Amino acid sequence: MNTIIMLILISLLILVHEIGHFAAARMFGVRVSKFGFGLPIGPTLYKTKWGDTEILVHAFLLGGYVSFPDDEEKDTKEDNKEQKETADVLASDSPERFKNKKPWQKAIIVSAGVFMNVIFAIFLTMFAAAWYHKLPMGSSDVFIEEIMTKDNASNIVQSEAKNGDRIKSVNGINVNSTYKFIFVVQKSKYFDGFVDSKLITEKIDALKSLNPGVDFENIIPKNTKLILPEKTAEAPLKISENIALGLEKYKTTETELSKEEAALRDDILNKREYTLKNDVDPESLAKALADSYKPLTIVLERDGKEIVLDNIYTDKEGVLGIKLKTKEKFIETNTPREVIVYSLDYLWRNTKLMALGLWQLVSGKIPFNEMHGIIVITKVGSDIIEAYGMLNGLLLTAIISIDLAIINLLPIPALDGGHLMFLGLEKLLGREIDEKITEGIGRFFFLLLILLMVYVIFNDIFALVTHKF
Repeated sequence: MNTIIMLILISLLILVHEIGHFAAARMFGVRVSKFGFGLPIGPTLYKTKWGDTEILVHAFLLGGYVSFPDDEEKDTKEDNKEQKETADVLASDSPERFKNKKPWQKAIIVSAGVFMNVIFAIFLTMFAAAWYHKLPMGSSDVFIEEIMTKDNASNIVQSEAKNGDRIKSVNGINVNSTYKFIFVVQKSKYFDGFVDSKLITEKIDALKSLNPGVDFENIIPKNTKLILPEKTAEAPLKISENIALGLEKYKTTETELSKEEAALRDDILNKREYTLKNDVDPESLAKALADSYKPLTIVLERDGKEIVLDNIYTDKEGVLGIKLKTKEKFIETNTPREVIVYSLDYLWRNTKLMALGLWQLVSGKIPFNEMHGIIVITKVGSDIIEAYGMLNGLLLTAIISIDLAIINLLPIPALDGGHLMFLGLEKLLGREIDEKITEGIGRFFFLLLILLMVYVIFNDIFALVTHKF
């Protein structure tokens, strides 16, 4: 049922967007030939006529469009006689044609869908705030629900941590979501297979000091007996808030251990003396010695007092051994002023995050395979409604509506932003751009858009099959 609710909400966003184009066109007296829900790929599920406009519902529901008589004339297929007859009704100089409108009127018609998505997002957020009398602050309190002691190799069991403690920060990063905390913990796990070059040098120097009779400038031969330096911690993980939030891809500058080096690391664990079983490069030995754990500094809050846990480490699987629970933080919206102010603040915060996320995706800081579409959105939305209620479902829909507006404003042909780009170029050049050029570019990018949608759908299905979501 929640999946159906989410699909209906997403469908509303598409309808609202196209209604924006339709309403703006009719406001300026432009005839609309077709109003399509879905993309004209595959069979048409439903067709009817409303005035001069043909209403169509297509089987491929991931999209929508508004078509003008100008567009109909561009279709030269012989089997499309009905379209041609509709287009021929209007003279080429008819004021009902889109191409005969002033540039500013065209710009309003083209951008009306984006405008409606923004208005709809504001409406949904304010409605949710007024109905439920609260809005999420965009953060949560994270608590230790239980410290797991069974088969736990982490030293947090021996620390001052207790059930019910609130986790304030980890390695200096404010913990206002489980994602941020788990991310830092996972990237700090014992034997992560990456070591800093400075630590490698330190281990080689320590080996030379403990084994003055061994030549560390060349390959160390098999059966050489060595005194090993004591295992020490690596440098603590230092990352930005954007990385911790997942808005920027995590990239390490450390050196990765090979399979042979990782095997050697496991073999020399907790040993101070060791006889080499194979010929070993000194740097490989140093890397095996250097790989240990990145210590965590966790700040807890209990009864208003701070408790600092230093030098905390995970087990080899990156498990800290604690069960977390969260309590989402809300702000009350009991008055009209609070509804308006906090709703706009909520949307602005999330718009900035989405814009930043889009930039990180375009710039390659977030991998392309992290891009998802309607299938994952519906799944995630359904889960959110199931876990947190309809308030969060409405707010997610509002955020998606803003996201749809941002994406449609991108200066890419086949999107609203692409049409605005051509209108801007026409204004700068002082003349219309050749229709054959714009049509050719538009068709090319429309094909790319379809291919992207196919990729995203495949990516969504793969993510669901592999239980990523």
